Amino acid sequence: MRAGYGAAVLTDVPGVEVGHWTDEEARTGCTVALFPEGTVASGEIRGGAPATREFALLDPSRLVHRIDAVMLSGGSAFGLASGHGAMEWLAERERGFETAGGVVPIVVGLSLFDLTQGDSSVRPDATAGRVACDAASAGTHPIGLVGAGTGAMVDKWFGRDHAQPGGLVTATSGHGELVVSCLIAVNAVGAVDDGTRTDDLPPPPRPVTDGDEPDPDTFGNTTIGVVATNAVATKTDCLNLARAGHHGCARSLYPSHTAGDGDALVVAATGQVEVDQAVLKVMVTNVVTRAIRSLSG
Repeated sequence: MRAGYGAAVLTDVPGVEVGHWTDEEARTGCTVALFPEGTVASGEIRGGAPATREFALLDPSRLVHRIDAVMLSGGSAFGLASGHGAMEWLAERERGFETAGGVVPIVVGLSLFDLTQGDSSVRPDATAGRVACDAASAGTHPIGLVGAGTGAMVDKWFGRDHAQPGGLVTATSGHGELVVSCLIAVNAVGAVDDGTRTDDLPPPPRPVTDGDEPDPDTFGNTTIGVVATNAVATKTDCLNLARAGHHGCARSLYPSHTAGDGDALVVAATGQVEVDQAVLKVMVTNVVTRAIRSLSG
């Protein structure tokens, strides 16, 4: 799956901007989603191997309700440095949480493991994060093997020699003025499930653990993403919507949320349209499902 242009890349939600930094040779990159003033967000992590930055702030019990950006990146935990670049970029524009000492931008980072795909010495860093922010605009953006999805692979249950390209995928749904859109970097242990899988998977050829030491090949994965909507939603609502988004991952990846996946989703609501939260949950589940299943098309 090469980079191409999708009909929707999160920017269908008014005020949301998206930008990429891509290193095709090293097969890594990062993707930033920038949000307008007043955006509320929460999220949830499933799977056993997450790499995140500032995710604890998304808990509804925490003080800060706003979010300024989500940075999706390759590079495993090294790639979380790209979020610092976004933080500096936003601070220079005085976008962030107001404190007595100036604004503090709220940038949540989610990273996937792509270090075995290209040059593992090249990882998204703060400079890469700034480049992604500079590239952000409300126009059409490439998807596929670009940005955070550059080195993404799927279908690794039977070993990496069976793997297929993953990448950045997207889908949007709308009813009247309401818009729900997602941008997902798919780098899963599992295969894309079009809804017809009913068989049980046999055990993988390599065990998840060997004695007390985990098999290192089991942890090179993770599906990460962001869902945006112009709906009115509280932080608790956004947490419940993130859980609904993970239902979409479970529908479309077989298996999902394994010990070797650090699957994480953030849901951000810009707050323009009043909507029944039950309807919104269904829409979030469906856009995530459609986005990931688009890899099989």
